[in-house]
Amino acid sequence: MKYLSTRGHTERKRFCEILLEGLAPDGGLYLPESYPQVDPTTLARWRKVYQDAGYADLAFEVLSLYIDDIPADDLLVICRKTYTEEVFGSKAIVPLTQLQPGLYLEALSNGPTLAFKDMAMQLLGNLFEYELARRGEELNILGATSGDTGSAAEYAMRGKKGVRVFMTSPFGRMSPFQQAQMFSLMDENIFNIAVDGVFDDCQDMVKAVSNDLEFKRKYRIGTVNSINWARLMAQVVYYFAGYFQSTTSNAQQVSFAVPSGNFGNVCAGHVARMMGLPIAQLVVATNENDVLDEFFRTGVYRVRASADTHETSSPSMDISKASNFERFVFDLLGRDGARTQDLFDAQLRQHGRFDLSGDAAFAQAVTRYGFISGKSTHADRLATIRQTFSDSGVLVDTHTADGLKVAREHLQAGVPMIVLETALPIKFAQTIVEALGREPDRPARFEGIEALPKRVTRMAADVGQIKSYISEHCR
Repeated sequence: MKYLSTRGHTERKRFCEILLEGLAPDGGLYLPESYPQVDPTTLARWRKVYQDAGYADLAFEVLSLYIDDIPADDLLVICRKTYTEEVFGSKAIVPLTQLQPGLYLEALSNGPTLAFKDMAMQLLGNLFEYELARRGEELNILGATSGDTGSAAEYAMRGKKGVRVFMTSPFGRMSPFQQAQMFSLMDENIFNIAVDGVFDDCQDMVKAVSNDLEFKRKYRIGTVNSINWARLMAQVVYYFAGYFQSTTSNAQQVSFAVPSGNFGNVCAGHVARMMGLPIAQLVVATNENDVLDEFFRTGVYRVRASADTHETSSPSMDISKASNFERFVFDLLGRDGARTQDLFDAQLRQHGRFDLSGDAAFAQAVTRYGFISGKSTHADRLATIRQTFSDSGVLVDTHTADGLKVAREHLQAGVPMIVLETALPIKFAQTIVEALGREPDRPARFEGIEALPKRVTRMAADVGQIKSYISEHCR
């Protein structure tokens, strides 16, 4: 299996090379040269693997198609070490709950940080540790978070040999619980940086450092954001698990509704669909920061300035530059690297937008690739949280509420709709209190977390400053 850049770089790389690299040398994102195909026989075998052996062995089956430079026995050990009932709370790992006929919630937030990012990040931590030990090397991870990626990465990497984590986040834009999860960690290999700006400023800093190839090589910079293919690849697994739980036959189709900000989670669904998973629709649910919804409705991708990025009650989706969207557009344009580079480098940088509305390929976003979209507001979130709790007794967080609201607009008779859970409600307690007049349940291990001492450095949105900070702490 070889990997290529969405921007046409001629070099092809193996999995373990891109695992530690992040962005491609030309600033593009890595994808496999072709998506492995899962035929009906394999799909039937995987269904039995999940039912009989469990999620870890299903993960091994899926990941084996993308990773051929780690011995199979070692990869199986890594998967079984990662996906355990002790870490994720159930044998199913991602259990399905029926909310109403035809509408399901897939639980992805029972890991260490109570967010779906744990599903991939726990695997990534173990892959990093394995590969770095095999090479006798160290890695400095630079990441950006709008809320959940940061804590998931830090909990996955804390104490890992040969790894340091430098995590940027927008100052004052995360919930108090999210901030406490990250900033209360005192591990010597964890560094939190609160940036004066929004998530997009943090993400721009990460990309700028990654594009400085000399600095990147000198300080062994890697990334855990979903621009890292390994993150997205790990997320593909739970689409298959959700399908097997909601169907009895491989002749059936399902749809998935995905709360979306950076497009990584739903891009994993796109990959699963390209592999052959019978997905009818991929429903992109946005909040008031509706860049992705606007594209799927109009064909225009228009990023917002920092000042125009709304601060909402689903803050992990307060994103106006969706990094992983480039992977989908690359496929949409027939894998034309030169054209993808023109859109995401030249046109976005010069004009802040590109327009595919008149392009014949745009129609395929729906007809061939199954994408549709919708938008949710704060009022919608409150109403959805109340309705879901009243109807089913299930309490959902604000981002999952966005997904449920849009999912209900796109239900199809006879096709199960699976909403991907984003986080547990305790991470956004203030909005839950506003919706229901009560605090959400809090796991005992997080009691009093907001009052713990915090270790964080505040910084301007300046690439030079973050480089200096990294170099100072890597001596």
